Amino acid sequence: MFNIVRIYSDNNGDSHFEDLTVPLQEAGTIGFLSEIIAAKGLIFREVEPDYDYDFHNAPQRQYLVLLDGAIEIETSLGVKRSFIAGQVLLLEDTHGKGHRTRNILPVRRKSLFITLHD
Repeated sequence: MFNIVRIYSDNNGDSHFEDLTVPLQEAGTIGFLSEIIAAKGLIFREVEPDYDYDFHNAPQRQYLVLLDGAIEIETSLGVKRSFIAGQVLLLEDTHGKGHRTRNILPVRRKSLFITLHD
């Protein structure tokens, strides 16, 4: 199993975390693989050490892959979770009150967005 964290909006527009697992299947000498997940595009990003982005919605359904550094995300209900390099998030709060994201470490941080079809 591969663990990811989903951020989504409920019917009241509040954002929430949900822990998900992606099943993996034995693939021989190359390891364990998930099923193919169709994607629309790929975006590379780098942010400044003082990155602190107030409440916002994800611009589209997308995966966020943290390549280095560490972030804290806060939901609209005030729940905070920290994430480190190597973790994957599924951002689906494209409407509602959104979430807040800030760097925890004072370093330039690199990440990767994998945009999804609607």
